[in-house]
Amino acid sequence: MPQRPHRPLPLATPAGVEVLTRILTQGPIPRVEIARRTGLSQAAVTKAVAPLIEAGFVTDQPSTPIEAENQLGIGRPVSPLTVVANSVSVIGLKVTPTALIGVTTDFTAGIQTVRHQRLDDTSPDSVIERLSDLAKELISSLKTAGPLIGVGVAVSGDVDGRHGVVRDSPFMGWRDVPVAELLGKRLKVPVVVTNDVRALTVAEHWFGVGVDADSFAVVTIGSGIGCGLYINGEVVSGAYGVSGELGHLPLAPGKLVCTCGRRGCVETVASSDAILARTRETTGRADLDLAGAIELAHAGDKHAREAFNRAGEVIGSALAAMVNLVGPELVVIAGEGVAEYDLYEERMRQAFADHAFGAAGACRLMLRSHTFDNWARGAAATVIRSYVRGEPPLQR
Repeated sequence: MPQRPHRPLPLATPAGVEVLTRILTQGPIPRVEIARRTGLSQAAVTKAVAPLIEAGFVTDQPSTPIEAENQLGIGRPVSPLTVVANSVSVIGLKVTPTALIGVTTDFTAGIQTVRHQRLDDTSPDSVIERLSDLAKELISSLKTAGPLIGVGVAVSGDVDGRHGVVRDSPFMGWRDVPVAELLGKRLKVPVVVTNDVRALTVAEHWFGVGVDADSFAVVTIGSGIGCGLYINGEVVSGAYGVSGELGHLPLAPGKLVCTCGRRGCVETVASSDAILARTRETTGRADLDLAGAIELAHAGDKHAREAFNRAGEVIGSALAAMVNLVGPELVVIAGEGVAEYDLYEERMRQAFADHAFGAAGACRLMLRSHTFDNWARGAAATVIRSYVRGEPPLQR
């Protein structure tokens, strides 16, 4: 079993977890503001934060000369609370069929180190060995950083996060791979495994656009179409660990077979691979790559434009279906597929407007560029969340 984190957090009560979460995601923040947002008394906030300050996880000292000068004014100093970023370190790993991406972050998910490695063999044994080597390389870079609390791994597909098992990843060709167990044995540190889009959603919830949002969704467009949901104060995992599978809604022609083996999935029309396949088919250009298809579409080629328009229509309909069901106030559109966003945006927004019911049509659609480094950062963010909450395998 993975060993316990080197720095257990002094959080004995749910109030302590709530207070640290507020400081981490919304700091610098005064005690009085934490009390207002949580409903706790100021005395309860002070009691919860005292051991965190003593242990070096939180500080109420000004971090800049300007803050220090502001605290010397008339009246009692506010002394906002801030997480000590270098109090711990985290490693995040993103797995794709062609590459491994690794980052080290601090306690606020700020990226410190980045490593990219090409992947030629996607067999589970080979990938686990490569992940182990990459993680060890990143661990060796932590010489002056805070103690390592865990390693996060983000993989596409159906992931049982509680047990660290990738149940089904069509892109990787994996079924029932116990990633956390296999990697944990090699590294001797806690390993958290999660669906990659859900990891990205956790990062946006704790450290991005979702910090002040009551509800939002992250939709990723690339080789696959993914969706992470933040509703009613929590990133949705679903009873079976599967939720937000926007790419597998049956909204495309039924004759088209998806990588998951089913027919009519959104991905069969709207993924980057599907757009390229359609453009090759209609133009007769089997030599085209995605960049070539994008160039043709920008040049006005009717066949390439048709492929992107068809994708936009299906994506917009899928977004409307999701928004009608769960009602988020914001949808963040991200992923490697946003490079060609301008080619299908108009058709996507029109389809969304056509199918969004009533006030759901007021949901904002926001474009947010992400690199694979951000996906790896999302894996690190899931470790930070588990660490603060005391979730397996980082129980306090």
